[in-house]
Amino acid sequence: MQQIETRLWKTGHKPVPAGPFPVPDPDSPEGAPPVRGVACSGRPFAALDFRLQHEYIPAMDRLINATDNALRTLFAKPRASRPCPTVAEQATALTSPDTALAGALMRVNHVGEVCAQALYAAQALSTRDPVLRQHFIEASDEEGDHLAWTRQRLDELGARPSLLNPLWYAGAFGLGLLAGRLGDKVSLGFVVETERQVEAHLATHLEKLPEGDHESRAIVAQMKDDEARHALEAAGAGALELPAPVKALMGAAAKLMTTTAHYI
Repeated sequence: MQQIETRLWKTGHKPVPAGPFPVPDPDSPEGAPPVRGVACSGRPFAALDFRLQHEYIPAMDRLINATDNALRTLFAKPRASRPCPTVAEQATALTSPDTALAGALMRVNHVGEVCAQALYAAQALSTRDPVLRQHFIEASDEEGDHLAWTRQRLDELGARPSLLNPLWYAGAFGLGLLAGRLGDKVSLGFVVETERQVEAHLATHLEKLPEGDHESRAIVAQMKDDEARHALEAAGAGALELPAPVKALMGAAAKLMTTTAHYI
């Protein structure tokens, strides 16, 4: 009892104003009956300590992870777990206009990956299903490769990321939270539609990128394949088909973002 009391007061948590009730004593032998946790003030404290460990702390951990993800996405140099796609023995030689065009297109693609990080972080934070949460985390890790590849290519082209990345991240995170609040099936449906629109967007970039920009084209082609797979995985996990007006609204928002990010 004294150890539990000491641990509670060291962490700074105040006892809750309720009557004494049984709580597990971590120092008791296995199978021993629960003790009644009452602090020196006459109020229970061990129950609060137990609840902090088993309910509040995991939720706080997820919130801290989401905050860490935002800071890393926006301000840290991303690192890929997979090597950057390349085309063997095909060097890129671009004119100044082609370099500027490739830089603008890759900036748009980088913004898309910033939004993907925000979306998956919000959905992992929202769901109560541990299996689905792990699915979102794994998809986010793979999207992290895209983030690193596009940022690396921006540097190689002498282009900068979008100045509005914090705004894009915040918007995507809010949409992810909203989708998560509407239920796991809706959240997965949001992923399916997002990935399908991204896949179509990347296909147009393969048409627009300079023919000689082999590095950018290899990155975009691999991203396109990954996005298509993410959509299939989300659909297989039980995604709900979104209504046509919602899809149209998502497309309009994406158009606004990509048009703006092309220049800013």
